Parts: sequence; C-alpha cells; structure tokens
Amino acid sequence: MPGFHFTLRHTAPGGARLGELRTPRGIVHTPAFMPVGTNATVKALTFDDVRALGAEIVLANTFHLYLRPGVEVIRRAGGLHRFMGWDGPVLTDSGGFQVFSLAKLRRVSDEGVVFRSPLDGGEHAWTPERVMEIQRGLGSDLIMPLDVCLGYPAADADAAEALRITALWAQRSRAVGGAEEQMLFGIVQGGFSAALRAEAADRMVALGFPGYAVGGLSVGEPRALAYALLEAVTARLPADAPRYLMGVGGPPDLLEAAARGVDMFDCVLPTRVARTGTIFTRTGRVNVRNARYRDDHTPPDPDCRCAVCARYTRAYVRHLFHADEMLGPRLATYHNLAFLAALMGEAREAIAADRFEGWRRGVLDAYATSW
Repeated sequence: MPGFHFTLRHTAPGGARLGELRTPRGIVHTPAFMPVGTNATVKALTFDDVRALGAEIVLANTFHLYLRPGVEVIRRAGGLHRFMGWDGPVLTDSGGFQVFSLAKLRRVSDEGVVFRSPLDGGEHAWTPERVMEIQRGLGSDLIMPLDVCLGYPAADADAAEALRITALWAQRSRAVGGAEEQMLFGIVQGGFSAALRAEAADRMVALGFPGYAVGGLSVGEPRALAYALLEAVTARLPADAPRYLMGVGGPPDLLEAAARGVDMFDCVLPTRVARTGTIFTRTGRVNVRNARYRDDHTPPDPDCRCAVCARYTRAYVRHLFHADEMLGPRLATYHNLAFLAALMGEAREAIAADRFEGWRRGVLDAYATSW
C-alpha cells in the first residue's frame, strides 16, 4: 500500500491514543471524526465547507453509490474524489449494514448476499469479491470488506454464525484486496458476547489487515455493554494499526470510545439531528426550534468558535427553521460537524499532554442533557 502508514504518536494514561494516518491524499490526525457523505455529499454542505470546518477525511456509502448513480458513472468521472469535488481521503464502507437492514429483502449464504434494491426492487448479488471490485471502481482510499451486521438483541448462536460468515468473507476479501492505492480494514463483529467479540478480533488480526474496524455496536444495546465489548476488542488489536468504530457520533460516546483506544469514528447523527434543529453545545443538545429561543440573541453555542457561532444567533437560526429556509439546516449542520472537529482537536491536545482522563471527565460532567 504505497503512501499509507499509521504512526502511533502517544498513548495517554488510560489508553487514549494520538496518531497520524498518512494516505496518498493527505494526513488524518487521530482521534478523528469522519463526516458522513452517504451519496457523495455531506448533506447541506459543500466540500469547501467540510474542509473549512476542520474535517480531514469523509465517508461515503458503497451500497447507495452502487445503486445510484452506479459505479460506472463514477469511474467514467475519474473516480469518487473527482466526481464529488473532494481532494482529501475518502473511506467507503462495505454496504453490509445497509444490505442487512433490508431484512426480508435479502438472502445470505457463504457465497454472499442476494438483495432487492429498495429503489426499484431489482435483484442484486454481492459477494466479497464483488464488493472489493465495486470499491476499486469508486477509487476510495480506505475500504471495507463485506460483513454480517446484527441488530440488538441477538442470540449468541446467531452471532456465532454471523462471525463465521464475516470471517470467511474477510479472508476472501483479503485475498483479492483493493487497488494498490487502497487500504483495506478488517471488520470485527461478534454480536453482544465478549467471548465472541474476542474471537472475532483474533481472527481478523490473524488475517493481517493494516487497519481494523469495530462494527455492530450502537445498534440499540445499552451503552455500558457497548463500552465493555469495545474494551474486549481493542485489547486484542495491534497497537500499530488504526482502529475505527463504525456508526458512533454522539459527543459523549466519542470520548468514551477514544478513552478505550479508538482512533476513527463516523455517524450520520450530527447531520441528521441538525436538519431538525438540534445543535451540539458544551452543555448538551439544544433544539433551537423551541419557543424559548425566539429572543435568544446569543450564539448557537457560546463556547464555540466556528463560523456559524461567530456570526449568527439562536434566534436567527430558529427563525430560519420556522420559515422553512434551507439556510437553517445548513448552519446547524456546519456547526455540529465543526463542534465535533474541535472536540477531537481538544482530545488530541489532551492526549499529547497526558491529561486526557481529567479533560474527558470535565467535558462529560458539563454535558448535562440527554446523550
């Protein structure tokens, strides 16, 4: 993998990690949150916005791009980066979560998964090899193998079967690999059993992936269980490889996961809640649509230094939402992603100074509203 290298710069007391993931398209300083651009766009923002708010890498969705506009359209455009106008690193997921969320519309075997498109009902067959081929066509930088993701709760027998198939598919994906300029992660599944999670981690490590993702968490399970399972996994992953927790984006959860040695995160939560008027602040979530903010002429988050908080007020953003102006979701989205970028920057500074645990407790204590 020419141009790819992960360097672990420092580990703070307790296990939080400071690192750098070098890619041919730029450096990702970790821990890092990756804005989600499902359809090759971060909803409501331009990629100039995404760069300005502090993001170094974005995520796109293999499943959705495969269905629309199609891999060949993107290939003919010169690849995903040129197609969407972003010159930094891009991670594409495997599409496994989306496929397995279709429930009655898919069939799973050792060979792969057959599913019906939610767009037109057409039938599609995905194998591990086909998913690698799709991501080669997209030209993304970090890529994921096809995996089996379960919801909560899940019986251990079902989790063991999902682990077996995921490991089989991972082995086949590793054998095929991505393009030379792509970095392939292994995905640790295993349901909600610590023993199965440990087994899954060991099996992925045995395959020798250059990076590891943890999937199948943040799917409805209690947070305490998620944290315990995460600890069981990260304790078994090599220190010199990046660790990516899939689908987590609430500020407290990011800090709890970083404390357990995770380097990278993604989630639709910050942009999804922004489109309904919910913004992140240092004291918790605030819904600016509420009547109490009609005459609140303070910044959306008085402690935030982003471009939105430097110029606009809660009263104005509230007005935009109630007037159905597109600028409302745009400003809220920009702020939420800038908030997380700044939070991760502070986390990196705290790790470097060996004060992460005290800093984390202070942030969590101030974050008083519901997670």
